[in-house]
Amino acid sequence: MKSHRKGLLISLLFIAVTLISILGYTDNPIPLGPYKFEYPANFGNRINIPPDNPTTQQGVYLGRMLFYETKLSAHNALSCASCHKQELAFTDGKAFSRGVDFKLTSRNSMSLVNLLWARKFFWDGRATGLEAQAVIPMSNPHEMGQDTAISAKKLNSDKQYHALFKLVYGDENITGDRIIKAIAQFERTLISANSKYDQYLANKYQPTTDELKGMELFNRSPQADKGIRGANCTHCHGGAKNYMELFHNNGLDSIPKDKGIETLTGVATDRARFKVPTLRNIALTAPYMHDGRFKTLNQVLDHYSDHVLQSPALSSVFRGESNEIGGKQLKLDPEEKKQIIAFLNMLTDSTFVTDPRFSDPRLSKNKTKL
Repeated sequence: MKSHRKGLLISLLFIAVTLISILGYTDNPIPLGPYKFEYPANFGNRINIPPDNPTTQQGVYLGRMLFYETKLSAHNALSCASCHKQELAFTDGKAFSRGVDFKLTSRNSMSLVNLLWARKFFWDGRATGLEAQAVIPMSNPHEMGQDTAISAKKLNSDKQYHALFKLVYGDENITGDRIIKAIAQFERTLISANSKYDQYLANKYQPTTDELKGMELFNRSPQADKGIRGANCTHCHGGAKNYMELFHNNGLDSIPKDKGIETLTGVATDRARFKVPTLRNIALTAPYMHDGRFKTLNQVLDHYSDHVLQSPALSSVFRGESNEIGGKQLKLDPEEKKQIIAFLNMLTDSTFVTDPRFSDPRLSKNKTKL
């Protein structure tokens, strides 16, 4: 037993000395051990972590390094962060992103937030799990354009990654699978739970009159015959996380150019159904929809209020919902739209978009001691 402990101590000391010699001392040490997720109880514990990729503090750090690593793309041109910028709640502010071949992606970059609870990824849900998701943009010729095996070879030429992979996985073997797993570990930590809305739910913030009225409209379905007005938002964006893992045709087009999940399922009623995006930090993530067609929240509300187009695939939650008796459209008035936007602005989490734990560690003011 003593011999085993001595051997373990020597191994840990070797790792520490290796890391110090390669990277040098800076201000803050990398913590080791299991990562403790912190989030409000009302977010629930139906989280999604695969058994073969437990989240560790050192794994999260490696994933953070890799998230900002341009060597994972062809010509060392792009990183994951190129299309997912922290200050924009991990979107890029563009309708479509430009890949390594200078061509535009076919859909808008989705926000990376509260992914710990998600199971389906991309607008069409084609990836199950963050590990499966991460592979696709990295290898797509119109995005990062590089196979993970090539990425692993590139990282093998960088001594600091040998030390980091050994710290995380127990040896210096750098593989595409390990790269993907580390990135997924980091992305699971991107939790946004400190907006004014969260503070309100915790009895730490008193909303303004407009914010309260907007919240009421957001949470109500209209009942025109009873004089009850509502915006019908919670079918898709209800709950503390303002997100439900659903796929809807929300009436953008009567004849859609993009068939959404029908491309995967072949079912006609799935035409133009897309994943419901989170509303967390929605004021920061314009433009909106899968094709970025709406530049402002006002345009989004105008669509849901007055311009939902009928088609056989239109989701049922958009049928027959109106603030007018017998109406075909929701018909919100200008004051109600203003109030709903006031509530949506409550979902901005300024601490999330400035949290140094999510920034590029190479640029951090307080770099990590290894």
